[in-house]
Amino acid sequence: MKPLDLNSITYALGILLVGLVLVFMLSRLISRMMKPHFSSHHLLLAQKAFQYIGIVLVVCTVLIHLQVNLTAVLGAAGIVTVAIGFAAQTSLSNLISGLFLLGERPFEVGDIIIVGGTRGVVLSIDLLSVKLRTLDNLFIRMPNETLIKAEVTTVTRFPIRRMDINVGVAYKEDVKNVVRVLKEVADANPNSLNEPEPLILFKDFGSSSLDFLLGVWFEKTKFLDLKNSIMREIKERFDQEGIEIAFPHLTVYAGSETKPFPLQVTPGEEEVLERS
Repeated sequence: MKPLDLNSITYALGILLVGLVLVFMLSRLISRMMKPHFSSHHLLLAQKAFQYIGIVLVVCTVLIHLQVNLTAVLGAAGIVTVAIGFAAQTSLSNLISGLFLLGERPFEVGDIIIVGGTRGVVLSIDLLSVKLRTLDNLFIRMPNETLIKAEVTTVTRFPIRRMDINVGVAYKEDVKNVVRVLKEVADANPNSLNEPEPLILFKDFGSSSLDFLLGVWFEKTKFLDLKNSIMREIKERFDQEGIEIAFPHLTVYAGSETKPFPLQVTPGEEEVLERS
């Protein structure tokens, strides 16, 4: 092994610098070329895989130029890898879970998902974890193993969704009139789809109300617009039509033939009533 001079070290540093720049530039170029044919998270993983492989090749080239024995380095790296593998079984489990997520593709980058009580936008799908941004702009790193074991709801999986709105009206209201008003409100809303048609169900006789379900179909990007508008429109139309929105109350009723309950005040209670 010849001693290294300053020129050799400078040349090796140049190889390292230029090689890393080329690796990152080529990874971006490959990502752009693959973009029309692959999903966002597959592009992200392909870009990272190319970067990791490129960095390893550049480092190996530098080591060869510096006359380092790669056999000894690779042997040491293998021993270290085995030791790390035993010490990091959780990471290995997350890695395997990440491969299952890539094959199954339950969601993609940009989708909104719900895991347990967490709802957020998928920022990236990596081999060990999935990064989320919640709707109130918090960053969450979720291990892949958690996603494999838990129930995951992909909110934006399909292009259209249905918003279910529960409406309760007083028992004195006419059912046909309530159904008519709800249908007119759904049809008139610009964010509501005509196909599929809005769903209107007379669900149940509630304890204090007649319970209806209004299901309105909409494009997944119109959620907030529809939510803000249709609730207000239902209240306005009910006020115009004189339809009473029910609220919890209790009525003592003993049949139409029952006389009113008599109220009698005893002599001792008159003074109490006057003081109150």
